[in-house]
Amino acid sequence: MTVEGRVTGEIGAGLMILLGVGREDSTAVAVSLAEKAANLRIFEDDQGKMNRSLLEVKGAALVVSQFTLYGDARGQRRPSFISAAAPEQAAALYEEFNKALRGLGISVATGIFQAMMSVELVNEGPVTILLDSDKTF
Repeated sequence: MTVEGRVTGEIGAGLMILLGVGREDSTAVAVSLAEKAANLRIFEDDQGKMNRSLLEVKGAALVVSQFTLYGDARGQRRPSFISAAAPEQAAALYEEFNKALRGLGISVATGIFQAMMSVELVNEGPVTILLDSDKTF
């Protein structure tokens, strides 16, 4: 991940986590989602089955703050971001999420909150998992 031509965060094997923070989210939600991400059994075991967690494979996490995940375009052509948390709340919960991952022993790399970032990803699989603090899916 680069900001203004400078690498601000990079990892080897692990997860790229695009983290959107909503108005109703709390520290408890951030901690819960960090624990869920660290323990999801989505990495292959010796038989090629998705059966190992980020903790088990000793992977890292590249965590990118992504308020646009809250873009609601159901009723119009221009997304509404009214459900996204205000920047101050989002920044605090983004840091709480990262702190919780680090507390579990995960190496965490980040970008710069609210900066224009260039993000590169090599997605092996590809596997994309959605986690929702409201558990609507």
